[in-house]
Amino acid sequence: MAVAGGYCATMNLLAIDTALEACSVGVAAAGKEPVLISETIGRGHAERLFGMIESAMAEAGLAYDDLDRIAVTVGPGSFTGLRVGIAAARGLSLVIGCPVAGIGTLAVIAASAREAAGPVPVWATLDARRDEVYVQSFDAAGIATGEAEAGPAARFGAAIGPGIRLAGTGAPMVAAAAPAGADVRIVAVAPTPDIGALVRLGLAAMPPFDAPRPLYVRAPDAKPQSAAAIARR
Repeated sequence: MAVAGGYCATMNLLAIDTALEACSVGVAAAGKEPVLISETIGRGHAERLFGMIESAMAEAGLAYDDLDRIAVTVGPGSFTGLRVGIAAARGLSLVIGCPVAGIGTLAVIAASAREAAGPVPVWATLDARRDEVYVQSFDAAGIATGEAEAGPAARFGAAIGPGIRLAGTGAPMVAAAAPAGADVRIVAVAPTPDIGALVRLGLAAMPPFDAPRPLYVRAPDAKPQSAAAIARR
């Protein structure tokens, strides 16, 4: 389904998200509201993605050579889904000659939370299954204050500090593990990255950009940063 984004772009940008169950594309033409298309498909991103890109580009009135930048979610997320989106973005970049901005999935979730709740500190989360979650902390300005981590929800719940908002599919798990009486609030956001938020982050990203690579967050036995360290930021 295509929807208007409610704001005008400052450059021509293609945004791609295949990190989770949704297959989403956004095309922003300078001076116009972006065209946003998103379908929850679970699997089969490779079969749907380029058809969606073609549709969005046509609706925006852009040719591929008109693009100034591509933005793509790099994870955490589905192993196969991430590879589909990143390969598409890098392939188009090579053909067109435009840069690619890799945007973290949790950064998109945090941006959606700020749009809903205002400028507040956010822990963006995803359900990583097996009673674990992915978590990344962001300050009230949307700047990441730590790397994305994976670990038991109980570990993060025990470390959450006052004033922090939780967002994403792992939020209920972390909130349930918080100490009794803790001021834990969940910001309702979509279960998959919002393509409009990805477009906005892609437009705002500052070059130069490294070649995008899938972000596979390691399990706790790989010694990630501690939840307590997140809480201190």
